[in-house]
Amino acid sequence: MEKEQTTKTEEKEEKPAEATEKEELSDEELEEVLEETPEEAEEKEKEEELPAVEEKEEVKPPKEKEEEEEIVEERTYTVPLGKAWIMPPNKRTPRAVRILKAFIIKHMKLGAKKETETGEEEEPGKLVISNEVNEKMWTRGIEKPPRKIRVRAAKDKEGNVTVYLAEGD
Repeated sequence: MEKEQTTKTEEKEEKPAEATEKEELSDEELEEVLEETPEEAEEKEKEEELPAVEEKEEVKPPKEKEEEEEIVEERTYTVPLGKAWIMPPNKRTPRAVRILKAFIIKHMKLGAKKETETGEEEEPGKLVISNEVNEKMWTRGIEKPPRKIRVRAAKDKEGNVTVYLAEGD
């Protein structure tokens, strides 16, 4: 018990030493600290840590707005997936996904390479299938994909096509 009492007295002695350090602050600094609310103090600390990074992030507009502005062409298709049922049961939904990709590539003209005026070849755009479409294809598992699916394909300036689930489905 004597050891515990000595440690407690040592802790008590350290606390006043810390308090004297705080008292050494000038009157102006004390007034500033007292006037600041806890929220202002947190904001001030954040600004001191990384002011340049935060400013850059706020200047950029959200990605969703950029995508809406860039859309060049948008179409709604009903894609027939009945041929996927020709496959064995454990290969039907992967086949249905391949049929969907082939359909979109064909109808949105993604496959061909483009030649520019200078004679250089541009890469064809990419096909992106949204998570909603993928989940709709896989709702009943690998053995029973849907017979058909309605999708909305949107092409942007760069030639990339994104496939979304049609509204109402």
